[in-house]
Amino acid sequence: MANEDKKDFNAMLHDSKDMPKIQIITDEKSIRKYGGDRMYFAPPLAYDNVMRLVPFGKLLTVSAIRDYFARQNGADFTDPITAGIFVSIAAWASYQRETDATPYWRVLKANGELNPKYPGGVAVQKEILEKEGHRVIKKGRTNIRYYVRDYEKALFPL
Repeated sequence: MANEDKKDFNAMLHDSKDMPKIQIITDEKSIRKYGGDRMYFAPPLAYDNVMRLVPFGKLLTVSAIRDYFARQNGADFTDPITAGIFVSIAAWASYQRETDATPYWRVLKANGELNPKYPGGVAVQKEILEKEGHRVIKKGRTNIRYYVRDYEKALFPL
C-alpha cells in the first residue's frame, strides 16, 4: 500500500462492502489450483477478529486464516488477494489506534516469512517477534527475506 499516513485504515476495517459472500468460479485453472469452485470472501473485520485470537508466543499464517474461513463457511477456499489486503488493513488499523492493539506481527506469510507491508516493515516485526521469544533468520543474498525459524512449532490452532 502507498500513502499509509493519509489513509483511515480503521474506516477501511469496518467497511465490509458486500462481504461475507461465496462466489462460484468457473476458471478451470483456478479450480484445479484451489481445489474447488466455491470461493469465500471474508470482510476485513473478520481478519482482524481472528488475528486478535493469537496469544503471546504463538503465530499464525495468512493461509491458515484463509483455510479457517473456508472451513467455517462451507467454501473450497478463501480468496487469496483480499486476504493479503485485509490482513494489511488490520495491521495498519491497529497501528493507527492508540489502544486496543491487534497483534498483527504474529501473522506470517507463507513458510513463516515476515511481512514487509506491515507498519515499520520487517525490522519492526522482527524486533517484536524476537521479544516474544521467536528466532528470526535471514535468507537470500540479493533478494533478502526474513523468516521465523521453526515457526510450525509455534502455530496457533484455529
